[in-house]
Amino acid sequence: MTSADRPARPTAEQIAALPAFESLPLERITLVETAAQAEAAHEAIARVRAVGFDTESKPTFTRDAVRDGPHVIQLALSDRAFVVQVNAQAPLAFLRVVLESTSIAKVGFGLDSDRGPLQRKLGIAVHPIVELSQLLRGLGHRQALGAKAAVAVVLGRRLHKSRSVTTSNWALPRLSPAQLLYAANDAYAALKVFEAMGSPWPAGAAQAPRVAGAAATTSGEAGPTAPAEPDRPQPRRPQRARLLG
Repeated sequence: MTSADRPARPTAEQIAALPAFESLPLERITLVETAAQAEAAHEAIARVRAVGFDTESKPTFTRDAVRDGPHVIQLALSDRAFVVQVNAQAPLAFLRVVLESTSIAKVGFGLDSDRGPLQRKLGIAVHPIVELSQLLRGLGHRQALGAKAAVAVVLGRRLHKSRSVTTSNWALPRLSPAQLLYAANDAYAALKVFEAMGSPWPAGAAQAPRVAGAAATTSGEAGPTAPAEPDRPQPRRPQRARLLG
C-alpha cells in the first residue's frame, strides 16, 4: 500500500456530519469510593478480557508547574464504567489488581503517557496494554488517530469531547456530573473501537479464556490457576480481601 492509498484522518467537518456516539449515561457510571463498590467493580471486571482505560490529570498552564497526576482513573466495560479519584481514599488494592492483571488487556489511546505517571505516583505497572492509535496505523492509517478520529473511522460516529471539561480541574474533591460523563466515555469509546476491530489480543498477555483464575491478592499477584475448557471463558472468583486499601 502506497502513502496515497492509505486512508486519511477525517476532517472536523466530516466528523461533525456523523451521527452521535451513544455514550454511557450517568446511571451506568460508578464513582468507586467504598470497599463494597470496589468489590463489585472487581467482580465485574474480572469476568472480561479487556477494559477501556484512561486517566485524567489536572491541567497545568506553565512550564514549571508541578504535574502530580493522574487524578482520575477510569475503566469501562461494554455496558458500564467505573471512575476512581486518586486521593487519600483511593482503592489502591483494587486498582493494582486490575491494572497489573496479565489476563485483562487495558485498551485506550496515548497509554504510554499514562503508564509513567501511574508508576511514579502509585507504584502500579499497567500491563498488558493495547494502544489503539498504533493498532490503527497497522491497518493502514498513516496518521496517529485519537479517540474522536478513531470513533469516526471505525464506528462511523461522532464522539463529543468538551474542551471546557477536558481542561477542567480533575483534582477537585468532588467530580461534577459532566466530568464523570467525560471520563467514563473516553474509556468506553476506546473499548467500543477495540471491539469493533475484532478485539485483537495483545502479544505476551495471558489468554484469559483458557484459564480459570483463582482469587487475586491485594498485592496484585494471581493465585494458582487451573486449565479451563478451550473457548469457554471461566470467570475468576471475586477477591475476598478488602479492595479499598
